[in-house]
Parts: sequence; C-alpha cells; structure tokens
Amino acid sequence: MSELTYRSAGVDLELYEQAMQKLPRLMQRTFTPGVMELPGGFAGLFRLNGTRQWRDPVLVSGTDGVGTKIKVAIHAQKFDTIGIDLVGMCVNDVLCLGATPLFFLDYIALGKDDPLLLEQLVSGVSDGCQHAQSALLGGETAIMPDLYSSGDFDMAGFSVGVAERDELVDGRNRIKPGDVLIGIPSSGFHSNGYSLVRKVVFEHAGMQVNDHVPSLNCTVSEALLRPTRIYAHIVAAAIEAAGNLNIHGIAHVTGGGIADNFARIMPKHTQAVISRSAWTIPPIFQWLQALGNVAESEMFNVFNMGIGMILCVPPDVAARVQTACSAPDYPAMYLGEVREQLADEPAVMMTI
Repeated sequence: MSELTYRSAGVDLELYEQAMQKLPRLMQRTFTPGVMELPGGFAGLFRLNGTRQWRDPVLVSGTDGVGTKIKVAIHAQKFDTIGIDLVGMCVNDVLCLGATPLFFLDYIALGKDDPLLLEQLVSGVSDGCQHAQSALLGGETAIMPDLYSSGDFDMAGFSVGVAERDELVDGRNRIKPGDVLIGIPSSGFHSNGYSLVRKVVFEHAGMQVNDHVPSLNCTVSEALLRPTRIYAHIVAAAIEAAGNLNIHGIAHVTGGGIADNFARIMPKHTQAVISRSAWTIPPIFQWLQALGNVAESEMFNVFNMGIGMILCVPPDVAARVQTACSAPDYPAMYLGEVREQLADEPAVMMTI
C-alpha cells in the first residue's frame, strides 16, 4: 500500500510555493509610505503616521467579494481584471465615509494549485490597489480540492482606510433639504446582479462569451468583464474642491440600485428626489433589458443603471464638485435634490 501524502489529497506544496514566489512583486508595486515590510511575517504592518499626522484618526473598514461575475471570468478564461472588481467593491464602500484608503488584503480559494491563475488574479488586485492608491499589504491563498471543483475559485477582500473623527462623512447627520445630488457614472454592471446577467445572456439568449454584440461594439466577455470603476481619486477631488464639511453624503450604488443605496444615508424626514431624465442609461443596460425582456423596475432594483456613486452637497459648491468629479468619458451630472419628506413618501423618489 502506497503512502498517502498531501499531494495525493490534492494539494501540491511545491506548486503552491511556486505560486507564492510570484506575489511579492505584485504587492511591492502598491506599497505606500505607511507600509512596514515584514518578509515572511504572519501578518502585515502599516504605520498610520507614515502617511500623515492624524489628530483623532478613525479606522474605516469594508469587506466584499466579486459574486458570480467570477463565473463569467471562468467561462471566458480571463482572470486579470476580476481582482480590480474585488478592490473596487471594498474600497468604494470605505470611500462613502470620506476615508482615505490605506491598505487591502485578499483571500483567494482555489480547487487546485494553479500558479498562473493565481498570478493573474493577484495582478488584478494589484492593479486595483494602484487605482485606489492603497497598499496590497497581504493576503491568503487556500487550496481546497473537495470544496471547489477544478477550475473554480472564489475571492474576498478587506479594505482599511482612515479619516479624522470630526471629518467622517455621515449623511444622516449632514444631509439637509436644499442639498444637490451629483451622480458619478459607473463603468457598467460593476460586480452586482450577475446571477440575473448570466441567466439572461447565457441561459435565456444562449449567447457565448466570444459572441460579438453590435450595439456595444465588443464581445460578450468584454462587456461583462469590464472592471468596476474605483472612485478614490474622484472622492479625493470632490473633497479638495469643496472641503470636507461640504460633502454631506456619499453613496456607493451596488446591489439594490440607486434608491435603496442612497436611502441608507438619508436622515429621517428628508427625501431625495432624483430625475431619471438627468442621465442617459448606458447601452449595456439597454442591451441586457431588451435581451431578457426585463422590466424597467427590475433593472433599477438590481443594477446601478449607469450611476456608480452619488455625492450630496450644498448648492453653492455643486458646480465645483461636478467639475472636479468629471472625466472626459465619465461626466458627472446633476441628479436632483433633497427636500423635506412628506408623510408616507419614500426616502428616495425617482421622477421621470
């Protein structure tokens, strides 16, 4: 009878070590002045005052995953952008408190050792951290052959930022009637609603990842794997343009759509009135809706519909914030305003 080994159980430690050797370079390219290097350490170190001198700092943390968008990456065999989604989903939440992202950690679970796959996944995470100006401080890779089938994987991430206690952006305390809503465009579906996306595109319509979509001028995989937009530089520009105290609220539009996510930061007895004519729904959402005969109400309940983040500011700084948050391909726009809430009205009302 032959001896049993870890390799016979599905985990090859030599192959695992090969994969690990590729990661330090991807981490080091993201390092910021606060990182304290600790080769071989069991944890990561970050010196808070290595970035600036804080008066009364509060750590702000967020965690998330990528969801079933991972299945699209597996079908397309394209893995170098899904890590950007991971960073974006975590960092964009942290930004809603007005925090500066400091560092990020990832957790990747695989069905078998695959150095090339792991390198591509972490390369995306590294790219995302560079977009967020956040250090990739560490992570964990788990090989679990009986839990994940060969070729399957999952990812989770953890972002930590910092803000002065008296500069935390809490809409429940700052938002008031008369405030203006500034919409910041998304880059597409980001990383939400992919169970519905996949059902419509692959099951209902029977499309393949390499099929060309004329209305989008790209393939299915290119459309569906477009990375989540990371808003770190946008929020920083808005704060610089208007001052922290004039940023009354920030909402990251994820699952649940515009109304549900903005309602999370609204004070009692106030209402956000958003005009759906304020922006043009991007073609990718129109394509999916038509492809699956999805009701418009369902689209708005599931997807960001082209608005990835909403800032709430006083009217006298709205023009400055709109300019600061705009890019040539992603112009920010006025979405509506805040008013007093009448009895039995919702916290967020969408008008035509």
